[in-house]
This record gives sequence, structure tokens and C-alpha cells, in this order.
Amino acid sequence: MSPATGPRELKKGSAELLILSLVDDQARHGYDIARMIEVRSKGALAFHAASMYPLLYRLERRGLIKGRWVEKAGERRRRMYRITAKGREVLAAQRSGWREFVEAVNRVTAASHA
Repeated sequence: MSPATGPRELKKGSAELLILSLVDDQARHGYDIARMIEVRSKGALAFHAASMYPLLYRLERRGLIKGRWVEKAGERRRRMYRITAKGREVLAAQRSGWREFVEAVNRVTAASHA
């Protein structure tokens, strides 16, 4: 894996986990999800609308999140996404798998194997 494609591939592989994690505690709209990923990762990860919304639509089609339109006076309407029961099951499995993966990588890449 070259340095140019490595981070992008990791981002693609973790996108579902990131999105489900952020809609687990409260409903959010796409722009808010993308902004929170960038802020919480301190700029290391960034999703633009061109990539965020297709991910959200795919998660919704799979039944992992549910979207609904919300309109507020003086504001544009937004599609708010929340996690479903099926989404919580997938999120729990992904969190466990991610944790195991990170621990395995850390064991292999550790400076000392003592």
C-alpha cells in the first residue's frame, strides 16, 4: 500500500463505523456528521458532501440508519439521520472488530516485543 492510497483506503474502510458512531447518541444531518468527523479527528479525516451523502443513502437502504426531513422556521430543511436497532448491532460488531484490529496492528508494530 503506497502512502498516497493508504490513508484513503483506511478512511473508506472506517466510514461506516464513523457515521454509525456519531448517530448512535443523537440524530444528526449529513453536514454535521462530516463536520464532527473532521473536528474530532483534528483534521486527519474529512468527508465532503460528494462522498458523505452516498454513504448515508447506502446505510439507509441497508436499514442501519433512518432519515427524516426536519423543517424549522427560517432554516433550510435538513434530513436528520438516527441509528436503527439493526444499526446498533452492526455498530457493536464493528467496534469490536476495529478494537481487535488496532490491538493486532499495535502488537506487530510495537518497537519492543518483550
